[in-house]
Amino acid sequence: MKENTEALLVASKECGLEVNADKTKYMVIARDKNAERNRRIKIDNITVERVEQFKYLATALKNENSIQVEIKSRLKSGNACYHSVQSLLSSSLLTRNVKIKTCRTINLPIVLYGCETWLFILGEEHRLKLFVNRVLRRIFGTKRDEVT
Repeated sequence: MKENTEALLVASKECGLEVNADKTKYMVIARDKNAERNRRIKIDNITVERVEQFKYLATALKNENSIQVEIKSRLKSGNACYHSVQSLLSSSLLTRNVKIKTCRTINLPIVLYGCETWLFILGEEHRLKLFVNRVLRRIFGTKRDEVT
């Protein structure tokens, strides 16, 4: 890790760039929980800190191969988006097709961003279905005889 960090510093100096030590972190993903006990790497005047998790391109990454944190974060963002358009979804001025298109273009992409790389277990899949069903209940209402 230290060699890679040194190579990064050298390459960035050649391009006329500087590495921001406050924003530069590293994470070790290994089966052995005690791997790389060293928490910081110091090169010249730059100290690179080791972290257990961080956000990259709006995706929460953890050193464990677990997706629960990411799904929880996505559902939280989806709920915030859902509450911001809740009045539209319950409005009688818009047709159901417009409401469904609104849901598909606004809510679902927020919740499902990056889902192609997720490894699901039944619990997470169930939580995502609950979210989608709650949005659909808002659109269709509670009358079960009209739509199945």
